[in-house]
Amino acid sequence: MPDATPLWTSAEIASAVGGTLSGAPFEAAGITYNSRETAPGDLFVALKGARDGHDFAAAAFAAGAAGALTNRPVEGGPCVVVEEDTLKALEALGVASRERAPHVRRGAVTGSVGKTSVTQAIKAGLDLAGPAHASIKSYNNHIGVPLTLARMPRGVERAVFEIGMNAPGEIAPLSRMVRPHAACVTTVGPVHIEAFANGEAGVAAEKASIFEGLAEGGAAVLNGDVAFAVVLDAAACRAGARPVTFGTSAGSDARLIDFRPNGQGARVKAELFGRPLDFPLAQSGFHWGMNSLCVLLMLDALDVPLETSLAALAEFRPLAGRGQSTVVHAPGGAFTLVDESYNANPLSMAAGFRSLGARPVTAGGRRVVVLTDMLELGDQSRALHEGLAGPIVEAGLDLVHTAGPGMKRLHDVLPPDRRGLWRESAAELAAEAATLVAPGDVIMVKGSNGSRASLVAKALAGLGQADEGAA
Repeated sequence: MPDATPLWTSAEIASAVGGTLSGAPFEAAGITYNSRETAPGDLFVALKGARDGHDFAAAAFAAGAAGALTNRPVEGGPCVVVEEDTLKALEALGVASRERAPHVRRGAVTGSVGKTSVTQAIKAGLDLAGPAHASIKSYNNHIGVPLTLARMPRGVERAVFEIGMNAPGEIAPLSRMVRPHAACVTTVGPVHIEAFANGEAGVAAEKASIFEGLAEGGAAVLNGDVAFAVVLDAAACRAGARPVTFGTSAGSDARLIDFRPNGQGARVKAELFGRPLDFPLAQSGFHWGMNSLCVLLMLDALDVPLETSLAALAEFRPLAGRGQSTVVHAPGGAFTLVDESYNANPLSMAAGFRSLGARPVTAGGRRVVVLTDMLELGDQSRALHEGLAGPIVEAGLDLVHTAGPGMKRLHDVLPPDRRGLWRESAAELAAEAATLVAPGDVIMVKGSNGSRASLVAKALAGLGQADEGAA
Protein backbone atom coordinates (compact mmCIF):
# COMPACT_ATOMS: atom_id res chain seq x y z
CA MET A 1 0.00 0.00 0.00
CA PRO A 2 1.20 3.58 -0.65
CA ASP A 3 2.77 5.40 2.29
CA ALA A 4 0.10 7.71 3.72
CA THR A 5 2.64 9.72 5.73
CA PRO A 6 2.60 13.36 4.57
CA LEU A 7 5.73 14.87 3.10
CA TRP A 8 5.47 17.75 5.59
CA THR A 9 3.05 18.87 8.25
CA SER A 10 2.53 22.57 8.84
CA ALA A 11 4.10 22.19 12.30
CA GLU A 12 7.23 20.62 10.77
CA ILE A 13 7.44 23.35 8.14
CA ALA A 14 7.11 26.10 10.74
CA SER A 15 9.79 24.49 12.90
CA ALA A 16 12.19 24.04 9.98
CA VAL A 17 11.89 27.59 8.64
CA GLY A 18 11.30 29.50 11.85
CA GLY A 19 7.83 30.55 10.74
CA THR A 20 4.40 30.98 12.26
CA LEU A 21 1.25 29.18 11.16
CA SER A 22 -1.58 31.45 10.02
CA GLY A 23 -4.80 29.48 9.68
CA ALA A 24 -5.65 25.84 10.25
CA PRO A 25 -2.96 23.14 10.46
CA PHE A 26 -2.35 21.31 7.18
CA GLU A 27 -0.39 18.47 5.62
CA ALA A 28 1.54 18.78 2.36
CA ALA A 29 2.06 15.92 -0.07
CA GLY A 30 4.34 17.90 -2.42
CA ILE A 31 5.97 21.29 -2.95
CA THR A 32 5.87 23.77 -5.83
CA TYR A 33 6.60 27.42 -6.49
CA ASN A 34 4.65 27.55 -9.76
CA SER A 35 0.91 28.09 -9.35
CA ARG A 36 0.32 26.59 -12.81
CA GLU A 37 1.96 23.32 -11.72
CA THR A 38 0.22 23.08 -8.36
CA ALA A 39 -1.24 19.66 -7.58
CA PRO A 40 -3.83 18.93 -4.88
CA GLY A 41 -2.12 18.72 -1.50
CA ASP A 42 0.96 20.77 -2.47
CA LEU A 43 2.75 23.38 -0.38
CA PHE A 44 2.97 26.53 -2.51
CA VAL A 45 6.15 28.55 -1.93
CA ALA A 46 5.61 32.22 -2.77
CA LEU A 47 9.00 33.21 -4.17
CA LYS A 48 9.83 36.77 -5.13
CA GLY A 49 11.54 37.16 -8.48
CA ALA A 50 10.59 39.06 -11.61
CA ARG A 51 7.04 38.54 -10.32
CA ASP A 52 5.91 38.16 -6.71
CA GLY A 53 4.67 34.65 -5.97
CA HIS A 54 2.29 36.03 -3.34
CA ASP A 55 0.19 37.37 -6.21
CA PHE A 56 -0.42 33.80 -7.38
CA ALA A 57 -1.21 32.18 -4.04
CA ALA A 58 -4.95 32.40 -4.68
CA ALA A 59 -4.51 30.50 -7.96
CA ALA A 60 -2.44 27.86 -6.18
CA PHE A 61 -5.13 27.40 -3.52
CA ALA A 62 -7.77 27.18 -6.25
CA ALA A 63 -5.72 24.36 -7.81
CA GLY A 64 -5.76 22.47 -4.52
CA ALA A 65 -2.73 23.66 -2.57
CA ALA A 66 -2.91 22.53 1.06
CA GLY A 67 -0.99 25.54 2.33
CA ALA A 68 1.55 28.18 1.42
CA LEU A 69 4.95 29.41 2.58
CA THR A 70 4.82 33.20 2.54
CA ASN A 71 6.12 36.48 3.95
CA ARG A 72 2.62 37.54 4.88
CA PRO A 73 -0.81 35.94 5.27
CA VAL A 74 -2.68 35.55 1.99
CA GLU A 75 -6.28 34.75 1.20
CA GLY A 76 -7.43 31.35 0.14
CA GLY A 77 -5.84 29.01 2.66
CA PRO A 78 -3.46 28.50 5.57
CA CYS A 79 0.13 29.78 5.48
CA VAL A 80 3.40 29.36 7.28
CA VAL A 81 4.62 32.95 7.47
CA VAL A 82 8.33 33.84 7.72
CA GLU A 83 9.96 37.21 8.25
CA GLU A 84 12.91 36.50 5.97
CA ASP A 85 12.91 35.87 2.23
CA THR A 86 10.89 32.82 1.23
CA LEU A 87 13.82 31.48 -0.81
CA LYS A 88 15.86 31.34 2.40
CA ALA A 89 12.94 29.53 4.00
CA LEU A 90 12.91 27.01 1.13
CA GLU A 91 16.64 26.46 1.65
CA ALA A 92 16.04 25.85 5.35
CA LEU A 93 13.29 23.36 4.50
CA GLY A 94 15.68 21.55 2.16
CA VAL A 95 18.35 21.30 4.86
CA ALA A 96 15.75 20.08 7.35
CA SER A 97 14.75 17.37 4.87
CA ARG A 98 18.37 16.25 4.64
CA GLU A 99 18.85 16.30 8.40
CA ARG A 100 15.71 14.33 9.22
CA ALA A 101 16.95 11.47 7.01
CA PRO A 102 20.65 10.96 7.88
CA HIS A 103 20.50 7.39 6.57
CA VAL A 104 19.94 8.53 2.97
CA ARG A 105 22.99 8.11 0.71
CA ARG A 106 23.21 11.24 -1.45
CA GLY A 107 25.00 11.90 -4.71
CA ALA A 108 25.60 15.15 -6.61
CA VAL A 109 26.38 15.69 -10.30
CA THR A 110 27.90 18.62 -12.17
CA GLY A 111 29.89 19.10 -15.37
CA SER A 112 29.98 21.10 -18.56
CA VAL A 113 28.17 18.39 -20.51
CA GLY A 114 25.88 15.54 -19.58
CA LYS A 115 24.69 16.58 -16.11
CA THR A 116 21.02 15.80 -16.59
CA SER A 117 21.48 12.52 -18.46
CA VAL A 118 24.07 11.25 -16.00
CA THR A 119 21.88 12.28 -13.06
CA GLN A 120 18.92 10.39 -14.49
CA ALA A 121 21.05 7.34 -15.33
CA ILE A 122 22.24 7.28 -11.71
CA LYS A 123 18.62 7.60 -10.62
CA ALA A 124 17.77 4.55 -12.75
CA GLY A 125 20.33 2.53 -10.81
CA LEU A 126 19.14 3.90 -7.47
CA ASP A 127 15.55 2.96 -8.34
CA LEU A 128 16.55 -0.66 -8.94
CA ALA A 129 18.39 -0.75 -5.62
CA GLY A 130 15.52 0.63 -3.51
CA PRO A 131 13.35 3.72 -2.89
CA ALA A 132 15.13 6.67 -4.50
CA HIS A 133 14.76 10.38 -5.22
CA ALA A 134 16.31 12.73 -7.79
CA SER A 135 16.16 16.11 -9.47
CA ILE A 136 13.53 16.40 -12.17
CA LYS A 137 14.07 18.19 -15.48
CA SER A 138 17.12 20.42 -14.97
CA TYR A 139 16.30 21.57 -11.45
CA ASN A 140 19.93 22.36 -10.69
CA ASN A 141 20.08 26.00 -9.59
CA HIS A 142 19.54 28.06 -6.43
CA ILE A 143 15.83 27.23 -6.51
CA GLY A 144 15.88 23.74 -8.00
CA VAL A 145 18.38 22.22 -5.56
CA PRO A 146 16.66 23.23 -2.27
CA LEU A 147 13.29 22.40 -3.85
CA THR A 148 14.50 18.90 -4.76
CA LEU A 149 15.87 18.42 -1.25
CA ALA A 150 12.64 19.59 0.36
CA ARG A 151 10.65 17.22 -1.87
CA MET A 152 12.62 14.16 -0.72
CA PRO A 153 10.15 11.56 0.64
CA ARG A 154 10.66 10.18 4.11
CA GLY A 155 11.15 6.57 3.01
CA VAL A 156 13.98 7.19 0.54
CA GLU A 157 17.21 5.18 0.80
CA ARG A 158 19.28 7.02 -1.83
CA ALA A 159 19.05 10.28 -3.75
CA VAL A 160 20.95 12.14 -6.48
CA PHE A 161 20.99 15.86 -7.18
CA GLU A 162 22.03 17.80 -10.28
CA ILE A 163 24.00 20.99 -9.56
CA GLY A 164 24.64 23.59 -12.24
CA MET A 165 25.94 27.13 -12.56
CA ASN A 166 25.82 30.22 -14.72
CA ALA A 167 28.44 32.26 -12.87
CA PRO A 168 31.30 31.83 -10.38
CA GLY A 169 30.51 30.91 -6.79
CA GLU A 170 27.22 29.09 -7.35
CA ILE A 171 28.13 25.39 -7.07
CA ALA A 172 29.84 25.16 -3.66
CA PRO A 173 26.89 26.56 -1.62
CA LEU A 174 24.49 24.17 -3.33
CA SER A 175 26.81 21.22 -2.72
CA ARG A 176 27.12 22.15 0.95
CA MET A 177 23.32 22.20 1.09
CA VAL A 178 23.08 18.66 -0.34
CA ARG A 179 26.08 17.37 1.64
CA PRO A 180 26.61 14.46 -0.78
CA HIS A 181 28.41 11.20 -0.02
CA ALA A 182 29.60 11.10 -3.64
CA ALA A 183 29.97 13.90 -6.18
CA CYS A 184 31.10 13.84 -9.80
CA VAL A 185 32.29 16.17 -12.54
CA THR A 186 31.27 14.64 -15.87
CA THR A 187 33.63 16.79 -17.96
CA VAL A 188 34.96 20.34 -18.31
CA GLY A 189 34.66 22.47 -21.42
CA PRO A 190 33.91 25.94 -22.83
CA VAL A 191 30.40 26.33 -21.40
CA HIS A 192 29.25 29.57 -19.69
CA ILE A 193 32.79 30.87 -20.30
CA GLU A 194 31.56 34.42 -20.85
CA ALA A 195 31.14 34.60 -17.05
CA PHE A 196 34.77 33.64 -16.35
CA ALA A 197 37.70 35.99 -16.97
CA ASN A 198 40.11 33.03 -17.12
CA GLY A 199 37.97 30.92 -19.45
CA GLU A 200 37.96 27.14 -19.11
CA ALA A 201 40.34 27.21 -16.14
CA GLY A 202 37.72 29.18 -14.23
CA VAL A 203 35.00 26.77 -15.33
CA ALA A 204 37.11 23.85 -14.10
CA ALA A 205 37.65 25.46 -10.70
CA GLU A 206 33.95 26.21 -10.35
CA LYS A 207 32.95 22.66 -11.29
CA ALA A 208 35.55 21.26 -8.87
CA SER A 209 34.00 23.26 -6.03
CA ILE A 210 31.25 20.62 -5.86
CA PHE A 211 33.70 18.60 -3.75
CA GLU A 212 33.61 21.27 -1.02
CA GLY A 213 30.21 20.00 0.11
CA LEU A 214 31.15 16.32 0.39
CA ALA A 215 30.38 14.50 3.62
CA GLU A 216 33.40 13.23 5.52
CA GLY A 217 35.06 10.40 3.61
CA GLY A 218 32.98 11.11 0.51
CA ALA A 219 33.97 10.04 -2.99
CA ALA A 220 35.06 12.61 -5.60
CA VAL A 221 34.37 11.05 -9.00
CA LEU A 222 36.28 12.92 -11.68
CA ASN A 223 37.10 12.71 -15.37
CA GLY A 224 40.80 11.95 -15.65
CA ASP A 225 40.88 12.66 -19.40
CA VAL A 226 39.99 16.36 -19.31
CA ALA A 227 42.69 19.00 -19.71
CA PHE A 228 42.01 20.31 -16.21
CA ALA A 229 42.03 16.94 -14.43
CA VAL A 230 44.77 18.22 -12.10
CA VAL A 231 42.45 21.05 -10.99
CA LEU A 232 39.71 18.54 -10.18
CA ASP A 233 42.09 16.24 -8.31
CA ALA A 234 43.58 19.09 -6.27
CA ALA A 235 40.11 20.28 -5.26
CA ALA A 236 39.15 16.77 -4.19
CA CYS A 237 42.27 16.48 -2.06
CA ARG A 238 41.69 19.87 -0.42
CA ALA A 239 38.19 18.74 0.50
CA GLY A 240 39.55 15.59 2.13
CA ALA A 241 37.65 13.47 -0.39
CA ARG A 242 38.47 10.04 -1.78
CA PRO A 243 39.29 10.66 -5.48
CA VAL A 244 38.16 8.02 -7.99
CA THR A 245 38.74 8.56 -11.69
CA PHE A 246 37.22 7.47 -14.98
CA GLY A 247 39.05 7.78 -18.29
CA THR A 248 41.03 5.95 -20.94
CA SER A 249 44.42 5.80 -19.22
CA ALA A 250 45.73 2.71 -17.47
CA GLY A 251 45.66 4.45 -14.09
CA SER A 252 41.92 5.12 -14.12
CA ASP A 253 39.73 3.40 -11.52
CA ALA A 254 37.17 2.96 -14.30
CA ARG A 255 38.97 2.60 -17.62
CA LEU A 256 37.26 2.74 -21.02
CA ILE A 257 38.80 0.25 -23.40
CA ASP A 258 36.31 0.12 -26.28
CA PHE A 259 32.96 1.60 -27.28
CA ARG A 260 31.05 0.08 -30.21
CA PRO A 261 27.70 1.52 -31.36
CA ASN A 262 25.22 -0.97 -32.78
CA GLY A 263 21.59 -1.08 -33.85
CA GLN A 264 20.35 -1.38 -30.27
CA GLY A 265 22.69 1.16 -28.64
CA ALA A 266 26.31 0.26 -27.95
CA ARG A 267 28.66 -2.25 -26.35
CA VAL A 268 31.24 -1.12 -23.80
CA LYS A 269 34.43 -2.84 -22.79
CA ALA A 270 36.01 -1.46 -19.66
CA GLU A 271 37.83 -2.20 -16.44
CA LEU A 272 36.33 -1.26 -13.07
CA PHE A 273 38.86 -1.34 -10.23
CA GLY A 274 40.83 -3.84 -12.31
CA ARG A 275 37.83 -6.05 -13.08
CA PRO A 276 37.11 -6.56 -16.80
CA LEU A 277 33.60 -5.59 -17.91
CA ASP A 278 31.71 -6.05 -21.18
CA PHE A 279 28.21 -4.61 -21.04
CA PRO A 280 25.43 -3.21 -23.27
CA LEU A 281 24.04 0.32 -23.31
CA ALA A 282 20.78 1.60 -24.71
CA GLN A 283 22.71 4.72 -25.82
CA SER A 284 24.74 5.00 -29.01
CA GLY A 285 26.46 8.38 -28.47
CA PHE A 286 30.23 8.03 -28.06
CA HIS A 287 30.17 10.27 -24.99
CA TRP A 288 28.22 7.52 -23.27
CA GLY A 289 31.37 5.43 -23.04
CA MET A 290 32.73 7.86 -20.47
CA ASN A 291 29.31 8.70 -19.04
CA SER A 292 28.61 5.06 -18.26
CA LEU A 293 31.84 4.77 -16.27
CA CYS A 294 31.00 7.92 -14.32
CA VAL A 295 27.59 6.41 -13.51
CA LEU A 296 29.13 3.11 -12.39
CA LEU A 297 31.55 4.87 -10.03
CA MET A 298 28.81 7.03 -8.56
CA LEU A 299 26.52 4.05 -8.00
CA ASP A 300 29.38 2.10 -6.43
CA ALA A 301 30.00 4.98 -4.02
CA LEU A 302 26.28 5.00 -3.15
CA ASP A 303 26.37 1.29 -2.29
CA VAL A 304 24.55 -0.03 -5.34
CA PRO A 305 25.67 -3.53 -6.43
CA LEU A 306 27.47 -3.67 -9.78
CA GLU A 307 24.94 -6.09 -11.28
CA THR A 308 22.15 -3.66 -10.45
CA SER A 309 24.08 -0.76 -11.97
CA LEU A 310 24.74 -2.63 -15.22
CA ALA A 311 21.09 -3.68 -15.48
CA ALA A 312 20.03 -0.03 -15.13
CA LEU A 313 22.46 1.16 -17.82
CA ALA A 314 21.27 -1.55 -20.21
CA GLU A 315 17.74 -0.11 -20.08
CA PHE A 316 18.41 3.64 -19.70
CA ARG A 317 17.36 5.38 -22.91
CA PRO A 318 18.06 8.89 -24.21
CA LEU A 319 16.03 11.68 -22.64
CA ALA A 320 13.86 13.95 -24.77
CA GLY A 321 16.02 16.44 -26.66
CA ARG A 322 19.20 14.62 -25.61
CA GLY A 323 19.72 12.01 -28.30
CA GLN A 324 16.26 10.50 -28.58
CA SER A 325 15.91 8.74 -31.93
CA THR A 326 12.73 8.27 -33.95
CA VAL A 327 11.86 6.93 -37.38
CA VAL A 328 9.63 9.46 -39.15
CA HIS A 329 7.35 7.98 -41.81
CA ALA A 330 7.03 10.94 -44.16
CA PRO A 331 4.89 10.73 -47.33
CA GLY A 332 7.94 10.45 -49.58
CA GLY A 333 9.70 7.86 -47.45
CA ALA A 334 11.02 7.31 -43.94
CA PHE A 335 14.01 8.99 -42.34
CA THR A 336 15.58 8.82 -38.87
CA LEU A 337 15.49 11.88 -36.61
CA VAL A 338 17.99 12.24 -33.77
CA ASP A 339 16.79 14.98 -31.42
CA GLU A 340 19.71 16.69 -29.62
CA SER A 341 17.90 20.02 -29.49
CA TYR A 342 17.95 20.64 -25.75
CA ASN A 343 21.47 22.01 -25.43
CA ALA A 344 24.80 22.40 -27.18
CA ASN A 345 28.41 23.46 -26.67
CA PRO A 346 31.64 22.63 -28.50
CA LEU A 347 32.21 19.41 -26.54
CA SER A 348 28.74 17.99 -27.04
CA MET A 349 28.72 19.11 -30.68
CA ALA A 350 31.89 17.12 -31.43
CA ALA A 351 30.52 14.07 -29.61
CA GLY A 352 27.25 14.36 -31.52
CA PHE A 353 29.00 14.60 -34.89
CA ARG A 354 31.07 11.52 -34.13
CA SER A 355 27.99 9.57 -33.07
CA LEU A 356 26.06 10.63 -36.16
CA GLY A 357 29.00 9.67 -38.37
CA ALA A 358 28.95 6.16 -36.90
CA ARG A 359 25.26 5.60 -37.60
CA PRO A 360 24.41 3.29 -40.51
CA VAL A 361 22.38 4.69 -43.39
CA THR A 362 20.47 2.90 -46.11
CA ALA A 363 21.63 3.02 -49.73
CA GLY A 364 21.30 6.59 -50.95
CA GLY A 365 20.78 7.95 -47.46
CA ARG A 366 22.83 10.79 -46.00
CA ARG A 367 24.06 11.84 -42.57
CA VAL A 368 22.61 15.33 -42.16
CA VAL A 369 22.97 17.71 -39.25
CA VAL A 370 20.92 20.82 -38.44
CA LEU A 371 22.66 23.27 -36.10
CA THR A 372 21.51 26.39 -34.29
CA ASP A 373 23.67 28.80 -32.32
CA MET A 374 25.71 27.82 -29.26
CA LEU A 375 25.19 30.49 -26.60
CA GLU A 376 27.13 32.00 -23.68
CA LEU A 377 30.53 31.63 -25.36
CA GLY A 378 31.60 35.26 -24.93
CA ASP A 379 34.37 36.57 -27.15
CA GLN A 380 35.26 33.01 -28.20
CA SER A 381 31.94 32.53 -29.97
CA ARG A 382 33.20 33.13 -33.52
CA ALA A 383 36.22 30.84 -33.18
CA LEU A 384 34.23 28.07 -31.49
CA HIS A 385 31.49 28.14 -34.12
CA GLU A 386 34.01 28.12 -36.97
CA GLY A 387 35.91 25.37 -35.19
CA LEU A 388 33.03 22.95 -35.63
CA ALA A 389 33.94 22.52 -39.30
CA GLY A 390 36.87 20.23 -38.50
CA PRO A 391 34.90 17.71 -36.41
CA ILE A 392 32.11 17.73 -39.01
CA VAL A 393 34.53 16.77 -41.78
CA GLU A 394 36.28 14.21 -39.58
CA ALA A 395 32.95 12.56 -38.76
CA GLY A 396 32.14 12.23 -42.47
CA LEU A 397 28.83 14.09 -42.31
CA ASP A 398 27.26 14.76 -45.69
CA LEU A 399 25.22 17.94 -45.26
CA VAL A 400 24.99 20.75 -42.71
CA HIS A 401 22.02 23.10 -42.35
CA THR A 402 22.44 26.04 -39.97
CA ALA A 403 20.48 28.87 -38.37
CA GLY A 404 21.53 31.95 -36.42
CA PRO A 405 24.33 34.53 -36.55
CA GLY A 406 26.82 32.28 -34.78
CA MET A 407 26.22 29.41 -37.17
CA LYS A 408 26.62 31.76 -40.13
CA ARG A 409 30.33 31.73 -39.18
CA LEU A 410 30.35 27.96 -39.51
CA HIS A 411 28.31 28.01 -42.72
CA ASP A 412 30.85 30.28 -44.38
CA VAL A 413 33.84 28.03 -43.60
CA LEU A 414 32.25 24.68 -44.45
CA PRO A 415 33.38 22.86 -47.60
CA PRO A 416 30.90 23.83 -50.36
CA ASP A 417 29.79 20.23 -50.91
CA ARG A 418 28.63 19.99 -47.29
CA ARG A 419 27.02 23.40 -47.06
CA GLY A 420 23.23 23.25 -46.79
CA LEU A 421 20.75 25.99 -45.98
CA TRP A 422 21.48 28.89 -43.63
CA ARG A 423 18.70 30.98 -42.19
CA GLU A 424 18.58 33.84 -39.70
CA SER A 425 16.59 31.86 -37.14
CA ALA A 426 15.52 28.36 -36.22
CA ALA A 427 11.91 29.34 -36.92
CA GLU A 428 12.79 30.17 -40.54
CA LEU A 429 14.64 26.89 -40.96
CA ALA A 430 11.78 24.96 -39.37
CA ALA A 431 9.40 26.44 -41.95
CA GLU A 432 11.49 24.70 -44.63
CA ALA A 433 11.72 21.36 -42.81
CA ALA A 434 10.61 19.33 -45.81
CA THR A 435 13.63 20.54 -47.82
CA LEU A 436 16.16 19.59 -45.13
CA VAL A 437 15.82 15.83 -45.36
CA ALA A 438 15.25 13.03 -47.87
CA PRO A 439 14.12 9.40 -47.53
CA GLY A 440 16.79 7.18 -46.01
CA ASP A 441 18.59 10.07 -44.28
CA VAL A 442 19.66 10.15 -40.66
CA ILE A 443 19.27 13.76 -39.53
CA MET A 444 20.40 15.17 -36.18
CA VAL A 445 19.18 18.49 -34.76
CA LYS A 446 21.42 20.18 -32.22
CA GLY A 447 21.70 23.65 -30.70
CA SER A 448 21.42 25.61 -27.50
CA ASN A 449 17.96 25.66 -25.97
CA GLY A 450 17.85 29.44 -26.22
CA SER A 451 18.47 29.33 -29.98
CA ARG A 452 15.30 27.22 -30.33
CA ALA A 453 16.69 24.17 -32.11
CA SER A 454 13.64 22.31 -30.81
CA LEU A 455 11.50 24.16 -33.38
CA VAL A 456 13.35 22.38 -36.18
CA ALA A 457 13.17 19.00 -34.45
CA LYS A 458 9.44 19.43 -33.94
CA ALA A 459 8.92 20.45 -37.56
CA LEU A 460 10.86 17.45 -38.84
CA ALA A 461 8.91 15.08 -36.60
CA GLY A 462 5.73 16.69 -37.90
CA LEU A 463 6.48 15.64 -41.46
CA GLY A 464 4.94 12.26 -40.75
CA GLN A 465 4.23 9.67 -38.09
CA ALA A 466 7.09 9.00 -35.69
CA ASP A 467 8.06 5.71 -34.06
CA GLU A 468 10.67 5.73 -31.30
CA GLY A 469 13.73 3.94 -32.62
CA ALA A 470 17.10 2.80 -31.41
CA ALA A 471 19.17 5.06 -29.23
